[in-house]
Amino acid sequence: MICKSFLIAAITTSICALFCACSIESPEEQAKKMSGNPIFDGWYADPEVALFDGVYWVFPTSSKEFKDQISFDAFSSEDLVVWKKHPNIIDNSKVKWLRKALWAPAIVEKDGKYYLFFSGNNPLSPIYKGWKPEYAKEDQYGGIGVAVSNSPEGPYEDLIGKPLISDFRNNAQPIDQYVFKYEGSYYMIYGGWDRCCLVKLADDFKSVVPFPDGSTFKNITPENYKEGSVMFERKGKWYFMWSEGNWTDSSYKIAYAIADTPFGPFKRISELIVPDDSIATGAGHHSVLNIPGTDDWYIFYHRRPVPNKSPNHRVTCVEKMQFNPDGTIAPIKMTREGVPARRIKQ
Repeated sequence: MICKSFLIAAITTSICALFCACSIESPEEQAKKMSGNPIFDGWYADPEVALFDGVYWVFPTSSKEFKDQISFDAFSSEDLVVWKKHPNIIDNSKVKWLRKALWAPAIVEKDGKYYLFFSGNNPLSPIYKGWKPEYAKEDQYGGIGVAVSNSPEGPYEDLIGKPLISDFRNNAQPIDQYVFKYEGSYYMIYGGWDRCCLVKLADDFKSVVPFPDGSTFKNITPENYKEGSVMFERKGKWYFMWSEGNWTDSSYKIAYAIADTPFGPFKRISELIVPDDSIATGAGHHSVLNIPGTDDWYIFYHRRPVPNKSPNHRVTCVEKMQFNPDGTIAPIKMTREGVPARRIKQ
């Protein structure tokens, strides 16, 4: 009787052990359910995130020397974990006025077409505090352009054959644009060199049009603004985010403000991503994504891994973005794990 009971217990224990062993995931299997940071290989910065037909898309700047920045790659994912690279969606063979410094993609889908805004050539002006006489000898024609395609992965064609904005208005360098929709119209916020402008776009995206008060370029520069603008709406409030500091070092960081409309006024609230010298520095130039039908938000940003040997060694990462009861954004901690896998239900 004792032997029989012992045998039954032994069999039961073996079955339980086998079941538990089968149900426990290996570290590799667990890791596959997290995005990890960076989310894909390579030196990439200024990530623009979008969601098209249930697929996540990220459009970054190729973080190379200015002279080598003459094309964009894109990345797509169905779950935030496995990313597919779409190389060379546009380059200087399609944008004849582009010579270098192709930066900061911003994308909008409208009427079945995809419009990719970008800045090119790092346009300079004597108002630049680092201006040198030799700059006047260079061809500095450039600014913010726009291209169009029938699909997110391109190929994209230059829409107007010249920059949409090339002049320095309100002393803002025409770079780092972000496009958003408000009350049925599209607007673009952009700027560099500590100045930020807001413009209204024509329906065909080929020009900017005046505001009701007759102005065209509104100066909405907040405290400590440097570049990298982002604008979005949540629960009736408008969030304006930007990058501060120097993009080449650890002073680079994200800050934000909140207003009742995208026209402001905007008063700086705080910086957003908490520095962590054990992981990375210089967290900045980002974009945000809201999962439709939820209050779940993600922030995609670039950072400078530690140790770092080059200003261009920047990688694209993602974290969850959470809000406090008063609508302010909770401080975001940089992680190596990233975010859990998530598919969009269709």
